[in-house]
Amino acid sequence: MRSADPPDAGTDELRDSPRASALASLREKVREFFDLIVPETLAQHKGRLERARAWRKALYQAGFGGLGYPAEFGGHGSDPAYLAVYEEESRGRLPPEEDVFAIGARMALPIIRDLASPDVKRRFLRPGLSGEEIWCQLYSEPGAGSDLASLSTSAVADGDEWVVNGQKVWTSGAQHSQMGILLARTDPEAPKHRGITMFALPMEQAGVTVRPLRQMTGAADFNEVFFDDARIPRSWVVGDVNDGWRAAVALLGYERVATGTSSVEREASAHIKGGRVPIPVAQLADLARARERGDDPLVRQDLARLYSGETIMGWLGRRSVHPSIGKLWRTQQGRAAAQLAHRLALSGGASWEPDDADRDYFSYQVLNCRAMSIGGGTDEVQRNTLAEKALGLPREPRS
Repeated sequence: MRSADPPDAGTDELRDSPRASALASLREKVREFFDLIVPETLAQHKGRLERARAWRKALYQAGFGGLGYPAEFGGHGSDPAYLAVYEEESRGRLPPEEDVFAIGARMALPIIRDLASPDVKRRFLRPGLSGEEIWCQLYSEPGAGSDLASLSTSAVADGDEWVVNGQKVWTSGAQHSQMGILLARTDPEAPKHRGITMFALPMEQAGVTVRPLRQMTGAADFNEVFFDDARIPRSWVVGDVNDGWRAAVALLGYERVATGTSSVEREASAHIKGGRVPIPVAQLADLARARERGDDPLVRQDLARLYSGETIMGWLGRRSVHPSIGKLWRTQQGRAAAQLAHRLALSGGASWEPDDADRDYFSYQVLNCRAMSIGGGTDEVQRNTLAEKALGLPREPRS
């Protein structure tokens, strides 16, 4: 006689285990946080930065802002199951104010957690996770865009400090950041990939000048940043001196994951003009109905295709895939969504009344979608990365 099969994950024994009960309790806590605490918190504050800080503080105090980070450095623990529950329940519910902390929480702080010294982790992780400090990314330069390793901004050791001189460009959020994750050349005699160091640079000092760059959308999301004898404490190195390229590539991996999944994490109903996020399909469906195009078979076909793309982006965010895949998929989704929005909202003409909020919002998205092919690494760079690093194909010929 065959013995009984062992219980599987769906049996009462496992469902009633302390571990399962703890995860179920966490799930309910996350739902309650987004249902009750988030709306109440945001309603008490005005202004984008004030609301963003209040949101991030509430997230941290609820125990969710530091999931994935060691408790000894101000995080809320690194249990993958807890993080998975939070990500599942928060998907599609993050307020747009989270964009203010995207560079810190999803790029700078993860690389500090992975590579920095204990003292640097202790100094930066908790303030960044709790909303006390906002970060920007100081990478691109006028002469070092896709060829980032050609950067010329310098950092020279001077006693207990580093002295920084040079310029960065296309820096998102620099105008309201307290900290910047900086790449600078520390050994001009070394091969270009080997003489770079990553630093945590304080932005609010006399040696740092931030100038806005206005885009064709009318907004100024990007900035030029100039360093004129800016100062960094000697110990605020992320990783090792002259080993910054390894840290830079690792951070770019985090960035591409973040940009590839951001549109499925934000609230779908929010009409926010900012960031580089594809228009949510729910908004396009509402627009089609408002324009009495909901029964048009071609529009419905495009909506179905975009819904499939949005779903795939969500799946990619849950899997361990090469980060360039998500980045490329988001770019494709963003352009296709903007094209449909243009057909539905703007096909009647290139001008409209100032109080036509729909056309104003969707015109912004149509113009803004072009930046998705550039920010975080161009589409061409992503394809080369996949071809050479993931598939092992021959390198593209270099001049």
